[in-house]
Amino acid sequence: MTPRHLHETEDCRAVSAVLQRVGDKWTVLVVSRLGAGPMRFNELRAAVGGISQKMLTTTLRALERDGFVTRTVFPTIPPRVDYELTDLGRELLVPVQALGDWALKNMARVEAARERFDGEG
Repeated sequence: MTPRHLHETEDCRAVSAVLQRVGDKWTVLVVSRLGAGPMRFNELRAAVGGISQKMLTTTLRALERDGFVTRTVFPTIPPRVDYELTDLGRELLVPVQALGDWALKNMARVEAARERFDGEG
């Protein structure tokens, strides 16, 4: 019997690699906050909340590497650095916001399911 849909191993790996990046909790929060427009590092750190300087730096570098974020350095004293979503990042913002909206809308249902499941143990 042949499966209805054949998944190429390389396609699965590629999808997994992209989902690993965009599904990370810090990525989701950073992309969401940058959806409002360019931000400086400390503005972004305050807006995200709970993220360490190291983790924000790591997340921003990964997003920049993957083409979701640009980093612009302005030649001022002290130097000013802004982070902004690229076109690809703005495209990512659409499913990220939809997933966030879905999570907020269904939070109570998920919690109720967890309580039912935990009560059966």
